[in-house]
Amino acid sequence: MSHPYLCPNCKTNKTRFNIIEQKPKAVKMDPNTGEITEEYNMDHLDPIHLPYNGPEQKVQCGVCGLIEDEQSFIKRAEYAQNKESL
Repeated sequence: MSHPYLCPNCKTNKTRFNIIEQKPKAVKMDPNTGEITEEYNMDHLDPIHLPYNGPEQKVQCGVCGLIEDEQSFIKRAEYAQNKESL
């Protein structure tokens, strides 16, 4: 279901946003070089490697550039709508 957005930073943008799809990639890196030494399947991780549990997408304000979870933009829009209706 779609929701209206309002940027929680600039508080003016209601129409221009970038939706950023997050696709986690589980890897093991060499601590000295930073090279990826192993890639893991998200279904079969190392016992000490926690799976990614963050949001599937983030939102960037197309005016001020703020990047936050989608809920921040939705909640700010709800707050503004409630404030206008009082």
